[in-house]
Amino acid sequence: MGSGLNEERGRSGWLSRLVPVLCLVLATALFFALGLDRYVSLELLRDNRELLTGFVSDHYFLAALAFIALYAVVTGLSVPGAAVLTLSGGFLFGTVGGTAYAVIGATLGATAIFLAARTAFADALRARAGRAIGMMREGFRRDAFNYLLFLRLVPAFPFFLVNLVPAFLGVSTRTYILATVIGIIPGGFVFASVGAGLGSIFDQEGEIGLADVMTPEIILAMAGLGVLALVPVVAKRLLGRGTPRD
Repeated sequence: MGSGLNEERGRSGWLSRLVPVLCLVLATALFFALGLDRYVSLELLRDNRELLTGFVSDHYFLAALAFIALYAVVTGLSVPGAAVLTLSGGFLFGTVGGTAYAVIGATLGATAIFLAARTAFADALRARAGRAIGMMREGFRRDAFNYLLFLRLVPAFPFFLVNLVPAFLGVSTRTYILATVIGIIPGGFVFASVGAGLGSIFDQEGEIGLADVMTPEIILAMAGLGVLALVPVVAKRLLGRGTPRD
């Protein structure tokens, strides 16, 4: 009887670990089945601006939820287009709303892939992360929160790798979510604020690319924030070296 109970618990635990993966698989299927990948573009935003702004005006709450859901799916599936979505969010909801909804969506999507990396599919996701695990190991070991905050502020590694690797290195879910939220706010604000001004560019039939957003001044400012996030890590290391040993 005891062995049967343990076996049942084992199956239950295994199934619970599969839930995040199944959600991601379902989301992937729906994303491509509905052709949503074709809708993540500034050209589509420009061509349908009246329809979209009208929908936001008439159904703001529903539009915000739909935007957050789409952002979460794009982030969780590591589908290119997050920057375009943040620009679109700024255009549709304003700088503050666009930033807030982008941060919520990005955090939900990043957390989903983080949890999936701890499931039965961990080996497959670990293979995708590759050598980046070893390169990040020391930083996470010394100060997980500030190192993850640094990686969010300064894109030294692709976003999907920063979503995966912390799960393999024992970073807690709480630390992961908190550092993710704080770390993506500055970049989200920059893109959303630019997106809020897209209307005048569309009126002039001008074009805008992502390269126009990341000016040298903005890159320098975000790099400065990233360096600031590393200050506690460096200070802790220096203080540790200066501590007398018994």
